[in-house]
Amino acid sequence: MMMESVNATSEAYFILLGFSKWPHLETILFTVILVFYLMTLTGNLFIIVLSHLDPRLHTPMYFFLSNLSFLDLCYTTSSIPQLLVNLWGPEKTISYSGCVVQLYFVLALGTTECVLLVVMSYDRYAAVCRPLHYTVLMHPRFCHQLALASWVSGFTNSALHSLLTFWVPLCGHHQVDHFFCEVPALLQLSCVDTRANELTLLVTSSIFVVIPLLLILSSYCAIAQAVIRMPSTTGLQKVFGTCGAHLVVVSLFFIPAMCIYLQPPTENSQDQGKFIALFYTVVTPSLNPLIYTLRNKDVRGAVRRLVGRE
Repeated sequence: MMMESVNATSEAYFILLGFSKWPHLETILFTVILVFYLMTLTGNLFIIVLSHLDPRLHTPMYFFLSNLSFLDLCYTTSSIPQLLVNLWGPEKTISYSGCVVQLYFVLALGTTECVLLVVMSYDRYAAVCRPLHYTVLMHPRFCHQLALASWVSGFTNSALHSLLTFWVPLCGHHQVDHFFCEVPALLQLSCVDTRANELTLLVTSSIFVVIPLLLILSSYCAIAQAVIRMPSTTGLQKVFGTCGAHLVVVSLFFIPAMCIYLQPPTENSQDQGKFIALFYTVVTPSLNPLIYTLRNKDVRGAVRRLVGRE
């Protein structure tokens, strides 16, 4: 019975309801999302290229920042082009295979970002609290291993959820009440009890959202203690400049994720979840480059060197 349902589904498609409840908003949303998507592409590509071209930015901090920028490029591209197509025209469908691929990459890249933000906070902890040992602690080989571990953990977690989600038999209608394929929305289409899937999602969300957030907060508590003991005003300004930017990015990513994946579902939460998801899939990736580069002397110096002014 289960295999028949899965086979039948594999030949079908899903309808992404998205924001169809508010048709008067679709043109406005299309324009706003397109602008933010172009900002995301431009800003994150700028960081990747600049970090690669300028030797002075070949540091652990900018290595991880380049990873984050590449991650944000992939994350937005896994869902936003499909959303723009659905907002622009009457067709709001996605093929079964397209839905599988989208779910896998959205979940994989989102989980990877959770882990990568922890790694970036550890880098800031090592730079501020262990400056004399920083080059040893953050050896290039170790940095590459940390980045690889972030990507592997994200894609492994996504493989588990994707298999569990699409193994569940679906009912007749294929209307996904979201603007992209995600686990909670797809589980609502199931004809069987999905409590085991929901429990698995809650447990892994706790592991990849709550625990990383606690580790990040622990790192910044240690950084705050070290900052208080700093006699130099210049050192304080540099610490607040780099660590403050990272904390803002952490807040913009983790708070919406916790609102979606760690709260019990209600009738209103699905509609609220769409707009919250829109924020962290569209707005946050476009703001990350601005947050990290605004008033950043290293980046401004790299730009001047690149254009030949220095």
